[in-house]
Amino acid sequence: MGSSTIVVIFFSLFCFFFFFFGKSVDAGYPSPMMLTIVNNCPFTIYPGILGNAGHTNLEKGGFRLPALSHRSFNAPTHHWSGRIWARTGCCYTGHHKFTCETGDCGGRVECNGIGGKIPATLAQIQLQHPVAAYSVSLVDGFNLPMTITPHEGKGKCPVLGCRDKNLLKTCPRQLQVKSRNGKTVVGCKSGCAAYGTDKLCCRNRYNSAKTCKASSYSLFFKKSCPATFTYAHDTPSLTHQCYSPKELKVIFCH
Repeated sequence: MGSSTIVVIFFSLFCFFFFFFGKSVDAGYPSPMMLTIVNNCPFTIYPGILGNAGHTNLEKGGFRLPALSHRSFNAPTHHWSGRIWARTGCCYTGHHKFTCETGDCGGRVECNGIGGKIPATLAQIQLQHPVAAYSVSLVDGFNLPMTITPHEGKGKCPVLGCRDKNLLKTCPRQLQVKSRNGKTVVGCKSGCAAYGTDKLCCRNRYNSAKTCKASSYSLFFKKSCPATFTYAHDTPSLTHQCYSPKELKVIFCH
């Protein structure tokens, strides 16, 4: 058998295996996925992004997002987990200091590793390719309606979150956070944030699924937004896992 014949046979076998097995080999690698933050509110917000311990802070941790606009960026291809929230009522003071009425991260536009001041509605995301786990939490209170919408995923990939645009209007007086001028409710605290007790915060002897229970304050949020976490040991099934979504959208004022 001549060398030219061997080359032809080798090339033919290579093409055969590539054609029949190439797709199954490639399927083991994470597909490109986009994270998109959408501002459907009639005012500018400043999204904040905080990676959990040991994870990067995407997009420098925050940016300006005008009304009725969005911003998309590539999701990490490695394991990543973190949270996304919106800062509202942001402006520069007379001393050129940046500040927000809710969700403020130390007076910065780019949070860069600093968490947001509560109360704030939180998107909690964990990417462990090819699975994206996501949930919406009101454990730290509420400042804006928010949903998480996966696109083109497989398995259970529901749209979930809190769409109640009247929640601030119905927020109990003891949980209210007012605007700078004191005229408008801009946030609604959790019972933990308002009173700080071990029982409401699920700390110490209350830090277990058996001892950490719903309160009248968490039930207020749950009634309006049943598909969200409202206290630390709320139903774990509220976290959903979507297989290979092409995009995750975090939508404010959905």
